[in-house]
Amino acid sequence: MEFLDDSPETEALASQAKPGQIRIILADSQAIYRVGIRKIFALEDDLRVVAQADSLDSLKAAVERFPTDVVVLEGALLAGSTDAIPELLRVAPEAKLIIQAPISDESYTVELYRRGVRGIVSRSISPDLLVRCVHRIAAGETWIDNQSVNWVIEAYRAQAAALVNPRTQPRLSPKELSIIACITQGKRNKEIAYQLGTTEQVIKNYLRKIYDKLGVSDRLELALYCLHNKILPAESEEEAAAIIKGATR
Repeated sequence: MEFLDDSPETEALASQAKPGQIRIILADSQAIYRVGIRKIFALEDDLRVVAQADSLDSLKAAVERFPTDVVVLEGALLAGSTDAIPELLRVAPEAKLIIQAPISDESYTVELYRRGVRGIVSRSISPDLLVRCVHRIAAGETWIDNQSVNWVIEAYRAQAAALVNPRTQPRLSPKELSIIACITQGKRNKEIAYQLGTTEQVIKNYLRKIYDKLGVSDRLELALYCLHNKILPAESEEEAAAIIKGATR
C-alpha cells in the first residue's frame, strides 16, 4: 500500500496550498495515473494536489488528515460498491467526489449520484476537460452528461410512486417556487438573491427549508421531485432534461 501523505514531499505540498487554491487528493491504484494527473494539475495556478493514495484505506486516512476540496477517485477502488462513499463524506463533508469510471453503467451511475458523488468521468478524459470538471465541481456544480441525466430521471420515476404521495404534497410559498424556478435555470444562490432583492444567506435559509419540506437533499433531487409532482412544467423529455441540467450547473 502506498499512502503518500507521510512523505516529506506531500507534507510540503499541503503546506504550500494558498488561499483560493482548490485542494485535491488523488486516489488511484496505478501510479502512472497519479503522476500524470498531478502533472496536469501542476500547470494550473489554482489547483494543488495535497495528498495521494493508492487504496481506499489510505484515502480515508488522507481525507481525515488533509483538508480537501475535491477528491479524484478511481472507481475500481470502490470494488463495485458505493458503500464507502457516505463514510468518506461523513469524515470530510466539504469534499466533493469525482469518480473515474472505466465504463458507463446505468445502475452504478445512478447509485453513485444518489450517494453524493458530484461527477463521473471516463478514465480516458482529456486533460482540459478534467481540469474544467474539477473547477466546476469545486464551485458547487454537478458534472453530469446527457446519458446520465436520462438514467437518473428514469430511476427516480420508477421509484417515485413508492416514495412520494402526491396527495400529501407540502405547500410551497410563491417565493419558494420562485427560488426553485431559478435553480432549474442554472442560477447560483448569489444570482437568485440579486434577482429576488435579498441576500445570499436568506436564499440559503430558504433552500434548507425547501429541502426539509420536500424531503430532498440537494438541487438534483429537488428538480426530480418537482418534475414528478408537476411542480415544474415539462411537456417533453427534452424539457425535463433541460430542467435537470439546470439544477446541476
